[in-house]
Amino acid sequence: MERARGPVHAKLAVVTELSDVEGELRTRGLEPRGAFHPTDQDGVATLPDGRPAGTLVLAGNLGASMWEQFSRERRDEPDPLDRWATRGLAAVAARFGATVVLPTAGPPRPPFQRWAARAGPVHPSPLGLLIHPEFGLWHAYRGALVLAERLSLPSIATGPSPCDSCSERPCLAACPVAAFRDPGYDDGACAAHLGSGSAELCFASGCLARAACPVGAGHRYAPEQARFHLRAFLRNRARFS
Repeated sequence: MERARGPVHAKLAVVTELSDVEGELRTRGLEPRGAFHPTDQDGVATLPDGRPAGTLVLAGNLGASMWEQFSRERRDEPDPLDRWATRGLAAVAARFGATVVLPTAGPPRPPFQRWAARAGPVHPSPLGLLIHPEFGLWHAYRGALVLAERLSLPSIATGPSPCDSCSERPCLAACPVAAFRDPGYDDGACAAHLGSGSAELCFASGCLARAACPVGAGHRYAPEQARFHLRAFLRNRARFS
């Protein structure tokens, strides 16, 4: 976990409802992505100051929900989306005395996919991404807030994965270099194709495999956002390979 860095408030706001935190996240351009009461098995049993962890709230985006505000507020800096999201999370954390957890923390990395399955109606997909019944594959998790307060939480909608009734699995056949295979994802083949100069369709759609899924098609990223994410993938892979 990382301690929140943000504006210091003379007096912490009292959190009595999950909606208090959700509203603050939305003012920062982040979408609440569900919440749960963590246990020892979740790796966040306590806050850095020793208080028991009461509620973990996930934050991220649903479709293009963050893009307009990020575009207005982004700075000329490395990893601009990650840093923008971190500043927003830190500001909310500072207001409520919470702790920020980022997907890039660690090692070991926080189990965001497992947390997501506890917090909302998402399921594993053949691509390895979590699929949402409304937004399909067009959503993401940018971080989490851990609060000491044990807030009352709504029930999570349950139901089968949209992939269970999809016999054709168009997502697995759409990649021009067959990067999605059984087992796993060939990120090297994907990166080589994106860097080849012949991947314009991929950049325009935000991954042809992802775009082939019919679930949540109305929430696909616009070309500008799709290009941003794929270029960020290439930069990060080059940096750490």
